[in-house]
Amino acid sequence: MLGTPSLHAHTPTDWSGVERYVGSSLPSDFKIFLDSYGPGVIADELVVFHPQGRTPLLERMHKIHGTWTEARSQHPADFPYPFHPQSGGLISWGYDYGGDEHFFLPCDHHPDSWKIVTMAHEEGCEVFDGSFSDFVIAFMNRLQVMDEAGDIRPAVPSFEPY
Repeated sequence: MLGTPSLHAHTPTDWSGVERYVGSSLPSDFKIFLDSYGPGVIADELVVFHPQGRTPLLERMHKIHGTWTEARSQHPADFPYPFHPQSGGLISWGYDYGGDEHFFLPCDHHPDSWKIVTMAHEEGCEVFDGSFSDFVIAFMNRLQVMDEAGDIRPAVPSFEPY
């Protein structure tokens, strides 16, 4: 759907620092996707990070978790979930250009059963009950873009590495 992955291959050991910080493995399809494609932008909208990317995933996790934990302490009613490293806290993995942040919800001891939580910009929180791969497909299927003529059309599935 997104074309042939780049030659950007990583070894499983690239995830050790992130998984040590999280205290768990991450969902396998997330790691497989990023080890195949690397960091980049899906459908010109959804930004994903890899531990070895230009913006390393672990570095971004620390920043996002700290920022959102502080925001939650100021406005707890706006944030129904805690953020990692709090127990059961959301685990950052990406964002989209619409201003939404995307997280894993570690709701099961098997990471492949975790849900996706989107902190929708100025709209609250949405929970997606499915895998990372299912989320990406659903995200692309509902994404609409305006073309140069001003017509609204479905987004084209794509991946742009960076």
